[in-house]
Amino acid sequence: MTDKQVEKTKIDLYVIRKVKERRLKVGMSQADLAYALDVSVGFIGKIESPNYPTHYNIKHLNDLAKILKCSLQDFLPKKPL
Repeated sequence: MTDKQVEKTKIDLYVIRKVKERRLKVGMSQADLAYALDVSVGFIGKIESPNYPTHYNIKHLNDLAKILKCSLQDFLPKKPL
């Protein structure tokens, strides 16, 4: 990782884990999710990999809640991390 890359924060990792759990629970592949979210499969792969700083933004989370048929709150912790 170069100096200019930012590591994923605790909240990023938490949200990514929750989205992945939900994605797997509903039986979606990374490719299925990428297509529904209108992003590349590589983008989802980078998000789910700890080796890249890529993470979801708030628009992604809103769209993911629609796609995965859940609440936006399902991706967020009850207390600050």
